[in-house]
Amino acid sequence: MFSFFSILIMSLAKEVSVLQLVSDVLSIITISTCFILKIPQILNILKVKNANGINLLGLLMELSSYTIMFSYNFRNGYALLSYMEYPIILIQEIVLIYCVMYYKNCLNISGLVGSVIYTLFAAGLLLGTVPVGIIAFLVPLCTPIGASSKVVQLMEILRSKNSESVSVLTWFISAFTNFTRVFTISMDSADLSLLLNFTVNVVLSSSVMVAAYVYKHPKKD
Repeated sequence: MFSFFSILIMSLAKEVSVLQLVSDVLSIITISTCFILKIPQILNILKVKNANGINLLGLLMELSSYTIMFSYNFRNGYALLSYMEYPIILIQEIVLIYCVMYYKNCLNISGLVGSVIYTLFAAGLLLGTVPVGIIAFLVPLCTPIGASSKVVQLMEILRSKNSESVSVLTWFISAFTNFTRVFTISMDSADLSLLLNFTVNVVLSSSVMVAAYVYKHPKKD
């Protein structure tokens, strides 16, 4: 009997080790992929020289969601591999927003003021000016905010029936990385707020990807 339980415990330990190894590999793949997450979108805008089908409000909502989630993971001391993609994506997101604002003629005083406000907000979250309790309160809001940003983008494509400047590859990568994070978060912290956020984003990113593909070459009247 003792031998049976010993074998069972050893088998379970090996299984957990294998799952953890898979989780670490997926984390590395996710982080590596995120180095190019927004690059196809940025290049596509520069290629077509317009931002048709891209919703600026959706990008700003996405930016706020990424910033809060990065701060939450950083301030709670979670494993770096479980959230390293956030600072990488944030840099690309800011460049993308600049490109969209440029082609939508939104680079003005209002845009400058908004940039200053965002910088102060992000610094407060990361440097400790804002208490961790407030960040923890904001995290559940990231799910509806992030979801809304994708819904807004999806509606923009469906409304205009034109996704000329929208990168299908970017949204595929988004859906893939959110899917891998569901697994890695389950293995690392099992944080329900994070799991819900990533699960919802998998569904919505996939929806935007399909819509962008369908309307990539709109029919001409």
